[in-house]
Amino acid sequence: MTTAAPGLTPAGMAMHVLVPRGAPATLDAEKLDVYRVALEAQAQASALVPDDRRVLRDQLERASLSTVLNIAEGAGRRSRKDKRRHYAVARGSAMESAAVVDVVARRNLADATACATVRALYVRVVQMLTKLDAALA
Repeated sequence: MTTAAPGLTPAGMAMHVLVPRGAPATLDAEKLDVYRVALEAQAQASALVPDDRRVLRDQLERASLSTVLNIAEGAGRRSRKDKRRHYAVARGSAMESAAVVDVVARRNLADATACATVRALYVRVVQMLTKLDAALA
């Protein structure tokens, strides 16, 4: 069963969107474990670097966000080639994020246990994206 949910068009005119009752809308990326792990890694990574280390903080923010966004965009693509390209970019960004976490840990800018936890999440993301790429080849 569906119900009409009010919404707005880009022009601001009222419209109705059919939304299934009791079922939250999900996007393709939300069905992927790698998306959920990357999202968790991004959340933890963003709190890792102190505010006074802007260069490292900004780089980690960009790379970790790129990981999540490219997984989402890849999941939304229909062709295998497009999916693989976005997943490859996400994999590179996850590796970059792990490298920034390594720098943060080596410089003792954050708790060693927190760094190890975030790094382990990124290692898992890289592993999952590698297998996903192989499955699409």
